[in-house]
Amino acid sequence: QEDLVESGGGLVQAGGSLRLSCAASGRAFSRNVMGWFRQAPGKEREFVAAISRRLIMTWYTDSVKGRFTISRDNAKNTMYLQMNSLKPEDTAVYYCAADPDGSVDSNQYNYWGQGTQVTVSS
Repeated sequence: QEDLVESGGGLVQAGGSLRLSCAASGRAFSRNVMGWFRQAPGKEREFVAAISRRLIMTWYTDSVKGRFTISRDNAKNTMYLQMNSLKPEDTAVYYCAADPDGSVDSNQYNYWGQGTQVTVSS
């Protein structure tokens, strides 16, 4: 069982930065692939980024490559998403997810946070 809590969302102007955090309360954090997904109003939830258990591999959707950086601190049971050069189209609710078999597919994740709103104004 993993309880996930996101934080760090907010309102920012285009070109600005935000850092999202996802704190996990379970004992299996280091054994989980961790991912970030987002859902904009009227759209389906989409993959943003994911990171492997031991930080060896990261994956990003094309639209955020070069702007977003995913990282994790297994000692703190926390995952991060540094978001730079934000654009209005990044506006969405951002969710963190965890699963030993996680990937870019949201269906592979069994544990989800409640989401944090990111709004980018033009």
